[in-house]
Amino acid sequence: MSEEGSFGLNVAEKFFGFIILVMGIVGLYFTITSADALMMFTGFFGFLSVVVIVIGFVLMTAKTE
Repeated sequence: MSEEGSFGLNVAEKFFGFIILVMGIVGLYFTITSADALMMFTGFFGFLSVVVIVIGFVLMTAKTE
C-alpha cells in the first residue's frame, strides 16, 4: 500500500475515534445530569456511554497498518 493511502486512512481513523469519544463524553454528561429522570436506567446508560468512550479511545490510539 502506498504512503498516501495509509496516511489518509490513519487520519480518518483518528478523526472518527475523536468523534466517537466526544459523543461518549456528551452522552455520559447528559446521563449523569439527568439521573433523577432516568432512575434505575442511569447505570445502564452510564455503562453504554463508557463503552462508547473506550471504543473512541481505542480508535484514537490504534495503529493502522
